[in-house]
Amino acid sequence: MRNVAKLAAMLPLVALISGFTAGAQTTLAAAPSSTPAATSPYERHAPAGAPNIVLILLDDVGFGATSSFGGPAQTPVFDALARSGLRYNRFHTTAICSPTRASLLTGRNPHVTGIGAVMNSSDARPGYSGFQGKETATIAQILRENGYATGAFGKWHQTPDWELSPVGPFDRWPTGEGFDTFYGFQGGETDQFEPTLYQGTTPVMRPAGDHYHLTEDLADHAITWMRNMRASSTSRPFFLYFATGGIHAPIQVPKEWADRYRGKFDQGWDKLREEIFARQRRLGVIPAGTKLTPRPSEMPAWDSLSPEQKRFSARLMENYAAFLAHTDAQVGKLVDELKKSGEYDNTLFIYIAGDNGASAEGGLEGSLSYMGALTGVSPAPGAKEFAREEEIGSAATYSHINAAWAWASNTPFQWTKTVASHLGGTRNAMVISWPDHIQDKGGLRSQFGHVNDIAPTILDVVGIAAPDTVDGVKQQPMNGVSLAYTFNDKKAAERHRTQYFEVFGNRAIYQDGWMASAFHGRLPWRAYSPDRPMSADKWELYDLRSDFSQSTDVAAKHPAKVEEMKALFMTEAAANRVLPLKGQVMSKAGLPDPSEGRKEVDYHAGAIGIPEAAIPRLYSRSWTIRAQIDAADQARGVVAALGGTDAGMSLYLNEQGRPSFTYRLFDTKTVHLTAPTAAKPGPHILQVDFDYAGGGIGKGGTLRLSVDGQPVGSDDVPSTPIHFSIHETFGVGIDSGAPVGRYPARAALGYPIENAAIDKVTIRLR
Repeated sequence: MRNVAKLAAMLPLVALISGFTAGAQTTLAAAPSSTPAATSPYERHAPAGAPNIVLILLDDVGFGATSSFGGPAQTPVFDALARSGLRYNRFHTTAICSPTRASLLTGRNPHVTGIGAVMNSSDARPGYSGFQGKETATIAQILRENGYATGAFGKWHQTPDWELSPVGPFDRWPTGEGFDTFYGFQGGETDQFEPTLYQGTTPVMRPAGDHYHLTEDLADHAITWMRNMRASSTSRPFFLYFATGGIHAPIQVPKEWADRYRGKFDQGWDKLREEIFARQRRLGVIPAGTKLTPRPSEMPAWDSLSPEQKRFSARLMENYAAFLAHTDAQVGKLVDELKKSGEYDNTLFIYIAGDNGASAEGGLEGSLSYMGALTGVSPAPGAKEFAREEEIGSAATYSHINAAWAWASNTPFQWTKTVASHLGGTRNAMVISWPDHIQDKGGLRSQFGHVNDIAPTILDVVGIAAPDTVDGVKQQPMNGVSLAYTFNDKKAAERHRTQYFEVFGNRAIYQDGWMASAFHGRLPWRAYSPDRPMSADKWELYDLRSDFSQSTDVAAKHPAKVEEMKALFMTEAAANRVLPLKGQVMSKAGLPDPSEGRKEVDYHAGAIGIPEAAIPRLYSRSWTIRAQIDAADQARGVVAALGGTDAGMSLYLNEQGRPSFTYRLFDTKTVHLTAPTAAKPGPHILQVDFDYAGGGIGKGGTLRLSVDGQPVGSDDVPSTPIHFSIHETFGVGIDSGAPVGRYPARAALGYPIENAAIDKVTIRLR
């Protein structure tokens, strides 16, 4: 048990060895034989001349954020691909992360796949369970069965919570959904400097180094995979799915990138929105006569902010724009690699700038610790936060922009991410490039498109029919329509004529240029929806044929059309498992709960990557963590850790060997308890007790650290969070992901235990 550090260090090596093993199997399968490769029954072959496919999906990017669509962030790679291909200004996502990804990769409506809600908001309704059935196979599965190599790099966020543990099952992980390889993260977000990473289904530590950034790492891994593919098989095309964490919170980017935007947002969000709108008109990405929609009344005017608030908020936006520019630059590495290899001209490159509109989850005031603010634990920024403005974008913060910056990034539309009723939540910029086949280079396409159109487009381009069965399972028909008809016909009549939208009860229906919208009232910077009946929602009507920005509600002029569209929405909702409608999460009864009934669990050295949802539930109650260790001379390192730098707790031996405990409650309070002396060689019991104050849910309590039964310190916390994180995990012997404790600056990644054996760590609810 003294070798946990060695085990942690070996994790990347194990993944590397696995990759070589897979490569060796491929080489053996392709060894020369008397049977020509083109007719060998042991290989699957793509259609002759089939292109490589590169699918890029950014996170939380507004329609008006990229420079190609009038935005303030310089995105030269996106711009260059637009010049060699096509811009789409009427392309739509679902308004939130997991449903967009499910729809993107399957060609189906999100609720049909079972992923109608973001994973951490799933409930027992079949369309919202987070459990994707095998009747909606991914484009990766189909392409792999037709001779493609398939690789996924970056964010997944489509595996249900109860299947995220180290024991799986793994059939809803990327490698179970058609991808030969996966390197990335599972949750909705991750720390960009210290991410929670997986190679395939194995937790791994990020590569060592002082200048690490996740997006750069993802690009490097994707390029290595492409090169290995080329070295192993010159005839096999590939499908590369590159889904970055950028620019989802936490907004973290190298300082030199942020410095390029210093002072660029001092004019505020109201003026920025006007600037973006003017550029959009000059670039022609919005038609003449488009109206700029007004700021929602719930958001403050820039001029109403104090000087300190303006300075703080401007810094948040500087880092946001820098994060987008930095992310675009990493995509550029993939383009450069394709050009160097001579494969660029026959590569279908689909670059979608956002899985929904820009996110307002940073709150009206912006935040250095947005998850704490979103869940009601952290207060609004004040003097303490303003004094830390130079830390924005660094590993020390978990920052997010003000909601009004998100609204400005969604110019010219209403609202933001999660508001599926309005285009600010669902309209995203997209570029498609395929130099060998797209002739109208730099062209603009305005046919209605939806994220479920991408899989059918890929199949159409490759020349593969959507299969009736996959692995013996009869398939649901795809809801999307191939966009290939638009490639060389600017004026082609649109073929995707009807589409519903729904997130958190916010809903809309599109048909032949008309859109009916119902906002259910959940403000996108709030964690919960108002408890009101769906029948109380007001339906608006927009004629998008003449109203590009969804600016003018014409419901009063066309009451019959409103009723027709409402009826159509209900028809589509019934056909796509959207019903019953509910604004907030319904009962989870019937969904597996990995923590259910778990009141006392023993964990041993080597337990790594256990999701917070799978350990005994610590929320709003008393608990004990008890560790039995056997220390040698100079013992140090993590005994057990949960969560990350933003919020979490860690029990460890500090660099002097003194038993220590750190508890981070977002940016509300951090508790450090440390024993006065080092642990002497021999067995020890380290114990942390939390005595809940009671009096309701989410209240505070007292933390106590003891060593061998002797108390060494205590402190109070004002509240307890529902969860520390939606992506960090629990581990014994190492702190994977972002560090929780006060570890030495030059400690090995994760500060693994050294010179001590961990017998067991027990979590017990009291």
